[in-house]
Amino acid sequence: MADEDRVPWQGWRRKGEDAGLPAAKGPGSRRPFGATWWGRAWLEALEQRARLDPGRLSRGRSYARRGSVVDLTVSPGEVEAVVQGSRVTPYQVTVRIRAFSSAEWDSVLDVVSAQIGRVAALLDGELPPEVIDDVRDAGLELLPGAGEVLTHCTCPDFAVPCKHSAAVCYLIADALDDDPFALLLLRGRRKDELLASLRTRRGSPAAPVVAPRTPPPAGIPAIAAFARHLTPETRSTVPVPAPPRPLGAPGVPAAVRVLDPPRSSGVDVRDLVALATDAARRAWELASGDGDGGLNLTYEQDLARRAAKALGTPDLADLAHRAGISSRRLTTWAVAWREAGPGGLAVTLDDPVTVIPVTPDALTEALEALPNATVEANRVTSGKLQLRLGQDNLWYRFDQHFSDWTLSGPPSPDPKDLL
Repeated sequence: MADEDRVPWQGWRRKGEDAGLPAAKGPGSRRPFGATWWGRAWLEALEQRARLDPGRLSRGRSYARRGSVVDLTVSPGEVEAVVQGSRVTPYQVTVRIRAFSSAEWDSVLDVVSAQIGRVAALLDGELPPEVIDDVRDAGLELLPGAGEVLTHCTCPDFAVPCKHSAAVCYLIADALDDDPFALLLLRGRRKDELLASLRTRRGSPAAPVVAPRTPPPAGIPAIAAFARHLTPETRSTVPVPAPPRPLGAPGVPAAVRVLDPPRSSGVDVRDLVALATDAARRAWELASGDGDGGLNLTYEQDLARRAAKALGTPDLADLAHRAGISSRRLTTWAVAWREAGPGGLAVTLDDPVTVIPVTPDALTEALEALPNATVEANRVTSGKLQLRLGQDNLWYRFDQHFSDWTLSGPPSPDPKDLL
């Protein structure tokens, strides 16, 4: 077997760890296996279809949870692992499932390539759940069936599987979580080979790929583009279709089946749902003519916009943690955005040393509103009340809460209106 066909996976080996039992993720815990749909599908096939001894599987789960599997390598058709048992010398474990033949893989790829959505997902490095159905349509099964999981261990236990082999079977679910294409590798096809074959079929004349329709050249009005498809007789009688009206409210991606990202990506599926929901709202605002959908926001503005929607909920603290700023600071940003939008945030973030100072006329108005106040650049302060002049020549009122200055409402061109 070529070295490039072997994919090492050492998800439970800590860096710099020497011999001995390495700690599992959550030592002593009863953590579940299979964090993604494909990992859970492997376990379901293992426990319900492969007909392995359930008693041995239970002991194997315990071994897997405590970190007895110290090394695991996925290769076409087999998994090799090192398992530390009760003896000093670890055991060598091999788990095999049948790899598809070249002819069978051709049948699989023919079925998969017939669905352009599947091809696009796979070329992007994703493994959609429908691929299992596609393979089944070709008369094959990606997931192992009865009698397909063959195990071998160097331990003296003659049971099949022994607890060491059963532990490896469960750890394969973790390997699949980290790389869903390991499931295809077990059936004999490496990821790069698979994608290369799909690209070849995608470019083949026999592949049922519909060429995209060439759009009209840029700069042609919609009515002119529409008129190109009319005959001279119908051009004056067929009205130009009106653009569809947007929905009455933004939609939510509730009906979309979101795939669990690999654990190694560090991406939480809840974050993906939140971003999709936010994108749907921004698209709706853009289609409704209510602003530009936030397409031109800076990083701070977009963060403040999202935080404003999370005010009063635990999501704001989580957003602050992910953004690397304090919750108190992000709260002041969120309040500023809610009360006055970009202008309020700008005057909240400004540095009194670098902003344009208050003009004499504006200073006179502010001091009339706040007699005996101190002036620093664009800030006029009296006790726990402060007026700030923004770059838009509007006055903003800030109130001090503890050591934070927080915007307290919309701006006004007249500082007296803020008192």
